Amino acid sequence: MTAFLPTSPLVPWFLLGGLALTLLVGFVIVRIRSGTVARALAWGQAVALVAAVERACAREPPGLRMLAIIAFLLYAMKTVVLVEWAGEGHRLSPAGHLAFAAAWPGMRPALFRSLGGPAVPEARERIVRGALALAAGSALIVLARAVWAGSGTYTRGVSLLLATLPLLTGLSLILHFGLFSLIVGLWRLAGVPCEPLFRAPLRSKSLREFWSRRWNLAFSEMTALTVFRPVTKALGRPAGTMAAFLFSGLLHELAISLPVRAGFGGPLLYFAFHGAAVLLEGHFERTGRTFLTGPLASRLWVGAWLLLPLPILFHPPFLQGVVWPLLGSPR
Repeated sequence: MTAFLPTSPLVPWFLLGGLALTLLVGFVIVRIRSGTVARALAWGQAVALVAAVERACAREPPGLRMLAIIAFLLYAMKTVVLVEWAGEGHRLSPAGHLAFAAAWPGMRPALFRSLGGPAVPEARERIVRGALALAAGSALIVLARAVWAGSGTYTRGVSLLLATLPLLTGLSLILHFGLFSLIVGLWRLAGVPCEPLFRAPLRSKSLREFWSRRWNLAFSEMTALTVFRPVTKALGRPAGTMAAFLFSGLLHELAISLPVRAGFGGPLLYFAFHGAAVLLEGHFERTGRTFLTGPLASRLWVGAWLLLPLPILFHPPFLQGVVWPLLGSPR
């Protein structure tokens, strides 16, 4: 856990104050009448914040740097999304703006128009599902630490592999299907019709379905509004699709490579591969050819693209600096 511990107890308070200031500045930017000025300020804020946080946390451990960069980048991109949405003639109330920008990982501000209304159905069910996912993820992390603690039985490489797989799966269950599901349930109790951002990804029969409708819909919502639509309008759908994937790769570089200051290019290449594969799927669909239409073949296609190049996304410097410290020390 040392990869996540601040060098001073004042550091978390400094970061929380910076996030509060980011929310305030974002609120002001969204209400600027000139869309061009607001858009420039929103994107400028995102770039400036990442640079400033990276420098401010230069002496902090990689895990804390990662969390800080992700938090500030998320808040900055909320402003970008709200500016684009305001350009379409929409705006949230101050309470809705704060709720969306500060306490929801998704990127659809329209949901928060109903904040304070009657509770949305299935709120408690979402909370129960989130609690179960939290328990399952925690159990996998305990298993991963136990495997690593007994690593004297195997070589170091085998022990790391056996421990890393349940560790990454456990972290995903805790965050993506646990905490996020709890947040969905709580907002539904408050009248906001939030939906899960991760929707049965194992059912995906194509990469396009996986990325656009099942995995991390916050990313697809954000890139659709800020990158895909404007690029598609200017250069066509293939360019818009590739631009969206490259933008996702860039954001993952900031979240994965920048905190450990190594491994640059891997996450961008991972998403470039996926952008090209999605375009390939679209080409076969447009030409009327059957392409991996069977349920087994289609899932093997998706799984191969997701898992085989995974080491260039979660590259060794990231695993060593951020993930493996969570395993503790081997016996």
